[in-house]
Amino acid sequence: MYLPRHFEEQRPEALHDLIARHPLGMLVTHGSEGLDANHVPFELDADAGLGAHGVLRAHVARNNPLWQSVANGDEVLVVFRAHDAYISPNWYPSKHEAHKQVPTWNYRVVHAHGPITVRDDERYVRGLVARLTRQHEAGQPSPWKMGDAPQDYIDAMLKSIVGIEITVARLVGKFKLSQNREARDRLSAAQALIGQGDSELGEAMRAAGPPA
Repeated sequence: MYLPRHFEEQRPEALHDLIARHPLGMLVTHGSEGLDANHVPFELDADAGLGAHGVLRAHVARNNPLWQSVANGDEVLVVFRAHDAYISPNWYPSKHEAHKQVPTWNYRVVHAHGPITVRDDERYVRGLVARLTRQHEAGQPSPWKMGDAPQDYIDAMLKSIVGIEITVARLVGKFKLSQNREARDRLSAAQALIGQGDSELGEAMRAAGPPA
């Protein structure tokens, strides 16, 4: 990934927060069938201690060839992406003075690199599904839990999935938030985004620092 210094995000807490808020990662593998990409919700255990940046855990359908096309220890990449948006030069005050601005696209992404391990283990996937369910059901008025379904049904569903685990050796963050623009241009574009409903990205631009 091309990474100019002014867009590089190194703070672990910022990288972990993006993954927690946008857990659907694009898992890129290069297995026996060549390059492949799967979109999978992940759990990040930043304190696992196995890798420099913790462990990512997920599960895939047993019918998905992913888990059989990779070998334990193969290097993989997981891409996590927050909100993104087109940035119009008309939103920059400086454009109306010198007319020397062009459109761009702002976004925030985190790339997680590390070796993958397949966990075809019913106990492992049961615990993972339980944790993911608790996490994502927490905001519901009446959270669903695994015990709400018949035991034999849950057992059958768990047999239809396979766990995967990625030891995160490297996390790379790129937060492209107009940090290379004048503060007035960045803040004006942020306000325009918020005004059109892109509040998450707009607020991130507001909080971004001045040009490096």
